[in-house]
Amino acid sequence: MSEFTGSISSVNPLIRTAINVADEAVAVEALEAGEPKLEIQGLNFFYGKFQALRNISVKMPARRITSIIGPSGTGKSTFLRLFNRMSDLVPGTRVEGQVRLDGQNIFEGLDPVRLRSKVGMVFQKPNPFPKSIYDNIAYGPRMHRIKNKKQLDEIVERSARGAYIWEEIKDKLHVSAMALSGGQQQRLCIARAIAVEPEVILMDEPCSALDPISTIKVEELMLQLRSNYTIVIVTHNMQQAARASDFTSVFMMAPDRAGELVEFGPTKEIFTRPKDERTEQYVTGRFG
Repeated sequence: MSEFTGSISSVNPLIRTAINVADEAVAVEALEAGEPKLEIQGLNFFYGKFQALRNISVKMPARRITSIIGPSGTGKSTFLRLFNRMSDLVPGTRVEGQVRLDGQNIFEGLDPVRLRSKVGMVFQKPNPFPKSIYDNIAYGPRMHRIKNKKQLDEIVERSARGAYIWEEIKDKLHVSAMALSGGQQQRLCIARAIAVEPEVILMDEPCSALDPISTIKVEELMLQLRSNYTIVIVTHNMQQAARASDFTSVFMMAPDRAGELVEFGPTKEIFTRPKDERTEQYVTGRFG
């Protein structure tokens, strides 16, 4: 990693204005305090013979939002999906190194179903099930053998309130989820994810299909959720990363086309005082 010295004077003004969420001192303190929630060491990932990720090591603190940014094709979504072992569903993949959740390597002795109850996922495009709003949120708890109607009612309400959508859906719980707007569907998917009480929420470009107003609502929701959950988000939106994350990871493509992590740090530092020239070029829009 090359050292890039000096602060950035050419940050897009919209991004400069957006950097108002992460208190850098608080972020650094969180990074240094105690054990990280997620710790990645020497991670290499392969699709068959093709290496998609190369030698990634990073620590992500609990109850903070970490954004993953970088040009297309640098392995950001691949990296994110390793955290709940969705890579297991793709034939011919291979992992080297470790991904530790609370100190435990998720690839050794941890059942994937159990892992996915701890690490929830929200996808790029809202994907509600073709069921009622109620049944969408209750789906996970039912899969975990919760059948009591009163208990399910409580979970549905608590999760919908947690996703700040309860007031919009409380009078139409038995209406099809497909009748909701795109932004409402995405918040419903977040309610569905938190209904099983995960510890980590992964978000893969959750706002890319949403209008600006819905995007802001989801970002505000993320900031509320971070008091209880560790959130990792992939985004191509520089302003979103600046607005809604405490830490930022920057991915680039190595000469052999493997994705690599070139820089990680408090979001304000990444956007104003990056250590790597490639980061400076990317966040100022000079490439990528």
